Amino acid sequence: MRDRGATVTVRSMDPYLVQITETNGVWLRREAKDAGYHEQTIEDLIKAGDWRRVRWGAFTYREIWEALTDSQRYALLCRAAYRRAQTEVAMSHRSGANEWATPLWDVALDEVDLTRKDGRSGRRAAGITQHRGKVLEGDWQEVNGVFVMSPTRVALELTTKLDVEHSLAEIDDLLHRGLTTPEQLKSRYAVMNHWPDTLHTDLVLRLADGRSESVGETRCRYLCWAQHLPAPEVNYVIRDRAGRELYRVDLAWPALGVFLEFDGKEKYTRFRRPDETIQDCVERERRRETHIIELTGWRVIRLVWADLYRPAHTANRIRALFRNEAA
Repeated sequence: MRDRGATVTVRSMDPYLVQITETNGVWLRREAKDAGYHEQTIEDLIKAGDWRRVRWGAFTYREIWEALTDSQRYALLCRAAYRRAQTEVAMSHRSGANEWATPLWDVALDEVDLTRKDGRSGRRAAGITQHRGKVLEGDWQEVNGVFVMSPTRVALELTTKLDVEHSLAEIDDLLHRGLTTPEQLKSRYAVMNHWPDTLHTDLVLRLADGRSESVGETRCRYLCWAQHLPAPEVNYVIRDRAGRELYRVDLAWPALGVFLEFDGKEKYTRFRRPDETIQDCVERERRRETHIIELTGWRVIRLVWADLYRPAHTANRIRALFRNEAA
């Protein structure tokens, strides 16, 4: 689940409000008044910048807000809306996905999604959408003091809000981390026949693959499908002559003698070895690539983020390798 924020020490912090923040993410105006803050004092603290209004009637300290990532700030926005809801709700759609720490690649984090648990009609106002939907047993869980739709239901909900590629990035992540399974998705989808905006849900579920380890890898797979390339093997294992596993490549077309690696920033930052510089990591990756080519005799294509925004051009580069291999 999303970490709600960094620990920040500020001399002017009120212990009572800090305790509320640690439990609920934000404090409400009525709670500040209960602590002895008058209306004018509250407005003065907001104007001075000591308090940050997360949304109307919900606050945190400026120092806390400034230390947060975009997803952590969105988590506070969701909690503010959740706490001010006039009925029992659960975080859902992108708000639920944020709680389950999916990447939310290229997804706007300016609107809160809540689903009413009573099945009644919801509403949309002031950056909050209250969705109406039939809530089945097992559809929601209590997480960090709030109700959140299950990863399985969140995955399906996202297909009603996002296009195929963006939905796929989130669902692959949930599958990869074992938060849902293809069987659970299929079973829950079978009773969604009355949900609106599910025209491409079936397609997303057919394309989803939990073996993809990053948004970049998922997008490479989507590019192959959208550009009518042969379906690649995902996380293909490279073995030596004795059958021992040596490496895994992101995507591969063994019959065509081609493998693909996606060069995202994480490969050279997050996955660096201890005491290894970025240059050391790059050199290690080059030695790995050379060894794979020596073992297999295959050609390699490396893609970066910019290539994914030129899908037709990138697909033609891959096809050229196929044609060369056939020749």
